[in-house]
Amino acid sequence: MWFEILPGLAIMGVCLVIPGVSTAYIHKFTNGGKEKRVARVHYQWYLMERDRRISGVNRYYVSKVFGCLWGKGFGVRVIVPWLCYYLIALRK
Repeated sequence: MWFEILPGLAIMGVCLVIPGVSTAYIHKFTNGGKEKRVARVHYQWYLMERDRRISGVNRYYVSKVFGCLWGKGFGVRVIVPWLCYYLIALRK
């Protein structure tokens, strides 16, 4: 019958939704809870470039969790927070 296709359709729908939702959560996690900034007009782009220049780390936003290595001469994005504290302790 026609309703036999519904479980397969539901599985395909979930599989198509997962990448979009997971990308949003990954961006939120890696940016320290902030959403990725999007410049739709020239003025917004100007503000993002200004923030990048003023911050001194060549990024428009540095999260408090993962930002401990930025500005210390490292150019890596740390995924594990304890590694950040470990590397700072090694530098002392």
